[in-house]
Amino acid sequence: MTRSPFQSLAEFRAALGQLPPVDAGALDAARSRDASLTKPPGSLGQLEDLAIWYAGWRGERPKLEAPQILIFAGNHGVTAQGVSAFPPEVTAQMVANFNAGGAAINQLARCFGARIDVHPITLDRPTGDFTEGPAMTEAELLEALSLGWAAVDPAADLVIAGEMGIGNTTSAAALAAAMFGGNPRDWVGRGTGVDDEGLARKAAAVAAGLARHRGELLDPLEALRRLGGRELAAMAGAIAAARSHRIPVILDGFICTAAAAVLERIAPGALDHAIAGHQSEEPGHARLLGALGKRPVLTLGLRLGEGSGAAVALGVLKAAIACHSGMATFAEAGVADGPG
Repeated sequence: MTRSPFQSLAEFRAALGQLPPVDAGALDAARSRDASLTKPPGSLGQLEDLAIWYAGWRGERPKLEAPQILIFAGNHGVTAQGVSAFPPEVTAQMVANFNAGGAAINQLARCFGARIDVHPITLDRPTGDFTEGPAMTEAELLEALSLGWAAVDPAADLVIAGEMGIGNTTSAAALAAAMFGGNPRDWVGRGTGVDDEGLARKAAAVAAGLARHRGELLDPLEALRRLGGRELAAMAGAIAAARSHRIPVILDGFICTAAAAVLERIAPGALDHAIAGHQSEEPGHARLLGALGKRPVLTLGLRLGEGSGAAVALGVLKAAIACHSGMATFAEAGVADGPG
């Protein structure tokens, strides 16, 4: 595993401006190969687009054999506002479940041949309640970004960043609202299954956080520090690290996408190596994907987190790459490549 090279938030920010671009030659080669495969042009629909996108980052005729799922867990002080249907203790209990192989993400990882690495981040010390002050200090934010960066295995050929953290849909909603505007009610959803009163408390907490930090949220990294959480910051660090290694990323749901959006807002194009695995049931997720210009691979009504929606999309991506790299061309198959 690599260590984070960052000694300050300024160094992290500067690195986002120096991320490697897509390999234009590999992209052109993938398009050319796709056009020569034994199928009518465009007949595999979005599978063709996915394979070409992946090849642009991994090289001509790629394989997908070493996907890595990273799960970051953190606790949130904003749960004191009654924004979750579950107590903060559930975060640590679910980490134990991940490690025991009992969660949904464990089954999906096994199904699609991915390894899982679980990273609980100081669960005994929740972030600050962002309705009263910043969620994290600069040192805490840098530590979480660095942890995420270092968690990415350079030998992986795909990265999924998942999360666990009671209260984190509230932080994600506040972060999204800070970056993209709109009424807090447009960004909050039921998360762990809160009732109407709980939903109202979530919207009130987001509104209070935005008001409390008004004037300090124009910088996306500062918005992450003030409104986010350690697991959100770690996901952002991991997604950036994947780009530095030219490793494609499948984004998961609302929380992951909010964390990733920080990178895009700092450095437009920072998420070119990432696709949206799915559109979750959280109402703010569709708004967020629209703001980022990301088309979801799947829409299955999921709202679990853990990286679960992205893991299901991994199966679709593996199918796309198998067709692209394994199919014969018209010339190889001795098939006429068109009418006339």
